[in-house]
Amino acid sequence: MVQGEVHMKKYYVLHNPLAGHGKEKNDLEILKSLYGEENLVCMDMTEIVDYSAYFANLSAEDEVVLCGGDGTVNHFINKTKHLNIIQNVFYLGSGSGNDFLHDIEGTCDKPVLLNPYLKNLPTVTVKGTEYKFINGVGYGIDGYCCEVGDKLRATSEKPVNYTMIAIKGLLFHYKPTDATVIVDGKEYNFKKVWLAPTMFGKYYGGGMMPTPGQTREADQLSVMLFHDSGKLKTLMIFPSIFSGEHVKNEKYVTMLSGKEITVKFSEPRPLQVDGETILGVTEYTAKR
Repeated sequence: MVQGEVHMKKYYVLHNPLAGHGKEKNDLEILKSLYGEENLVCMDMTEIVDYSAYFANLSAEDEVVLCGGDGTVNHFINKTKHLNIIQNVFYLGSGSGNDFLHDIEGTCDKPVLLNPYLKNLPTVTVKGTEYKFINGVGYGIDGYCCEVGDKLRATSEKPVNYTMIAIKGLLFHYKPTDATVIVDGKEYNFKKVWLAPTMFGKYYGGGMMPTPGQTREADQLSVMLFHDSGKLKTLMIFPSIFSGEHVKNEKYVTMLSGKEITVKFSEPRPLQVDGETILGVTEYTAKR
């Protein structure tokens, strides 16, 4: 910039073409009405190779707007986790689940400032790689649902019905495993485990609330074990996860909280981090 030249503030819109079932046009209309079309600079975020170089080209007063769902936020926080971002980063939720947005009581028609939520995020280590996460880590049939959902999205543009995938998995396809859970050094053992998510926020999976007592302000994480139940009993209890009422079934649902949580399965199963799938996982460790 030439000395004395006035910089015109720009809004750099990073959209994820894989999120939201083609809601990009609607997102763009919302942002045009808020900031003016002439002030928008749009880019496919999956094409950014070097985020450090990307942000180095922005002025301090410029602002960034992420458009997408929970996976979009997860992608962003892990690609930028070593950067000191000085610009305001906003988030316009347009994914299929929007669990993060639900948790912070945001709406899909107004960008929310993301920067405060990027501080002190928990991490999960899977297969020797550490990831930050903003909602939770799903392990068990929830990871299986993400695996099947990924396959369906690759072959069809229709919205993925995760509830139907879960029901079919419970009845026919998914087999529970035994699990060892270590919370702040104390070991617990469970049989026939269907679900073992560790949560930072309240919601995941498009509105499920596995750990209704967990809050982002807490200095610990919560893990929920759904265990020792047959297919029909599991199918009966499963819908209550959307209201958090499943915790009343103490014979089959165990809640634990701590700063460091390790979950080990007796057989490999899919795992998801904010909806992003990792296959063939035998254990994970989450830390607050």
